[in-house]
Amino acid sequence: MGKEPLKTLTEGMYYVLLSLYRGERCGTEIAAFVREATAGRTALGPGTLYTILGKFLEEGLIRETAVEGRRRTYAATEEGRALFLRELGRLRRCVADGVKELGEEDI
Repeated sequence: MGKEPLKTLTEGMYYVLLSLYRGERCGTEIAAFVREATAGRTALGPGTLYTILGKFLEEGLIRETAVEGRRRTYAATEEGRALFLRELGRLRRCVADGVKELGEEDI
């Protein structure tokens, strides 16, 4: 049986792809982007970040664009951008379902 491709993303995965959606970043820049974008709610330590990057490289969702010593720069592939947009749509539908069920005033 073949390997199952990613269907949904963890919060960390979502923000890594978001950070790479419009351009290239190295690991330190990705971690800083995530921290800023989430106002500190989500912080990716090196172990988590590089596990995600390794998985995304393996899945073809990102590619390495430069290596300078230990600094590696990454960019999202078309597949990675498409997965991000699918996940964004899924999350929007989840929020819409919650608002529909609870109503705006309960949120």
